[in-house]
Amino acid sequence: MTTTRFAPSPTGYLHIGNLRAALFNWMIARKAGGTFILRLDDTDPERSTEAYADAVREDLEWLGLTWDRFERQSLRLDRYEAAAQELREKGRLYEAFETPVELDLKRKKQLNMGKPPVYDRAALNLSEAERAALRAERSGHWRFLLELERIEWTDGILGPVSIDAASVSDPVLIRGDGQMLYTMASVVDDVEMGVTDIVRGSDHVTNTATQIQIIAALGGTAPRFAHHSLLTGPGGEGLSKRLGTLSLRDLRAQGVEPMAVLSLMARLGSSDPVEPRLTLEELAEGFDISHFGAAPTKFDPDDLWPMTSKVLSAMPVTSVAEDLAKLGVPEAIREPFWNAVKDNIGKRSELADWWALFRDGATPLVAEEDRDFVAQAFAVLPEGPFGPETWAEWTAAVKAATGRKGRGLFMPLRKAVTGREKGPEMADVMQLLQVRPSL
Repeated sequence: MTTTRFAPSPTGYLHIGNLRAALFNWMIARKAGGTFILRLDDTDPERSTEAYADAVREDLEWLGLTWDRFERQSLRLDRYEAAAQELREKGRLYEAFETPVELDLKRKKQLNMGKPPVYDRAALNLSEAERAALRAERSGHWRFLLELERIEWTDGILGPVSIDAASVSDPVLIRGDGQMLYTMASVVDDVEMGVTDIVRGSDHVTNTATQIQIIAALGGTAPRFAHHSLLTGPGGEGLSKRLGTLSLRDLRAQGVEPMAVLSLMARLGSSDPVEPRLTLEELAEGFDISHFGAAPTKFDPDDLWPMTSKVLSAMPVTSVAEDLAKLGVPEAIREPFWNAVKDNIGKRSELADWWALFRDGATPLVAEEDRDFVAQAFAVLPEGPFGPETWAEWTAAVKAATGRKGRGLFMPLRKAVTGREKGPEMADVMQLLQVRPSL
């Protein structure tokens, strides 16, 4: 069975960059009828908070990305320790004692000599007495002993990937304070939870290479990997500094529709067109990870607004029934009201302004040169109630009385009735008005 996972750290709010991994993994699982796991990488007790853990769930629920299984790494520490002990017994996990300052000096020396800044494995040459002496003065950290060979896999997006393990430092799996790091916890979870497919950012490619060796050392089978490109700004600039302002909850607060975010992110960077979709099932049906490219993907946050407008325009009235009920729109006219205004709103909150106009009337917007004309027009406005023919009948009467036609006839009347230059068809506006317009 296909099993995917999304494993965020509850150390901040989810942002638009996190969403790509969550969405891609979700769609792979759903399309295959498989299992999607939400797994919190919360092994860092200082930075992980319950508030952020709750926020992760809330943001995914807002998007409709439901999960089949929920896991927390902080509740699985015994599994990681057991795996660490297995690796020690196999000679693949060794203790090292260099401080960050000492490691930094080593890196600088290697770079000055024109060598790659790779850990020199000096800890392997320590005698037991030397190790005991070092343990007495500082805590040791634990590194995984890589086999110095080429690590190869066929990536779902990048194609064939080959990394020379000799060009990579033996990864630290356990910190000096005993904290299990992401690389260790992630591998153990992926093996024990039967994860078959992993999609994540291209900044994890080297991570993947080392994890493939750790998986093999633990007797597991490596999942299928795909590394999506990283997002850049519309001019190719890095988004990293702006991601804080692109959190999913900020976008929600601004009024972006969830399906607008999903429709854009599900196709951005692929050879498939970006089109508004109303359901996740539609998105998953047309999703193919092989259609994505390796080049950086340009993302313009402003694109979320036209997409939100398109999504709203395509929605049936049932999708906004709760909003209309809260506004007090009478049930009998909710559908015609929605059909009239849906092409004229940029976000749901703008429904309130349109309903206020229809319910209470508008402050007329009349140019000085149109005052006499508008006064004549309102003098022949029917008493009501208004119907679908009211606008046509009224404008025909005004044309006959004044001789005006075309834009010179229609625009002053629209502005006088609605207080706006743009909006729904006036035939719809007239029959939805709850009060007779007046000057």
